[in-house]
Amino acid sequence: MRDPRLPGVDPNRLLLYAAVGLVLWLLAGLLFAQALPAGARLDPRDALATSQAAIGRPLGDYTLTAADGRLVRLADYRGRPLVVQFIYTGCFQVCPTTTRFLGRAVEEAQRALGRDALRVVTVGFNLPFDTPAAMREFQKRQDIDLPNWEFLGGDAPTIDGMARDLGFVWVPTASGYDHLTQVTILDGRGRVVRQIYGESFELPMFVAPLKEIVTGAPAPTQNLAELVERVRILCTVYDPRAGKYRLNYGLFIEIFAGFTVLGAVLYYLTNEWRRHRRGQPS
Repeated sequence: MRDPRLPGVDPNRLLLYAAVGLVLWLLAGLLFAQALPAGARLDPRDALATSQAAIGRPLGDYTLTAADGRLVRLADYRGRPLVVQFIYTGCFQVCPTTTRFLGRAVEEAQRALGRDALRVVTVGFNLPFDTPAAMREFQKRQDIDLPNWEFLGGDAPTIDGMARDLGFVWVPTASGYDHLTQVTILDGRGRVVRQIYGESFELPMFVAPLKEIVTGAPAPTQNLAELVERVRILCTVYDPRAGKYRLNYGLFIEIFAGFTVLGAVLYYLTNEWRRHRRGQPS
């Protein structure tokens, strides 16, 4: 028994119109699809100049929050060297790599100077996603379990103030964030004495300034001209709803889905046409 049909309506013709419309939609997507408009870009030389200008500047007495709810005052760290690192928990490559390498450097510094000779804080700058709980999870994922190292969250005024004091710069762009991979070393008075850049670095560049603070031994200097290209980090695509960075596969998935639907429609039309031909008298 044939399915009931509306008078004057050919379902095969409707499917054909739908298929043509789908093809036109896919072609339009391919022809007119383009990258997001270019956003701001971090000038590495300007960012480096801002970072270096912070040397000698005191860090304010900011209060951050640990995952267990404790309030942590940075002024309580005075009297010993303090290392400050900024990260964002949604990063899948640069920040994890940098943090794990910093772990090696901190271990080396603790081995050389003593486990209680310095303090380290890692602070998330991507609000509202870098909560204290998210920072704790980030710490676990990087397998960081060293003494005197805290992973902390803060509110916007605190993060902005710390970044300003420490010369840390980040810029949201159409495809993510440009930011410095920067580790800041402060002396016992809470003043910036050295900026360390890059996903990895020579361990003496990190340990020596700490040793200088503790023992007075002179530390080597960095060649800033060679650092300009190393400190510019551009992430992939930032998803503000998820607070994470991801590869932009959306267009490819959309095209694949469209061609899958198109193939199914063409298959159905071909079968209907063949069935119709077989049903016609010779």
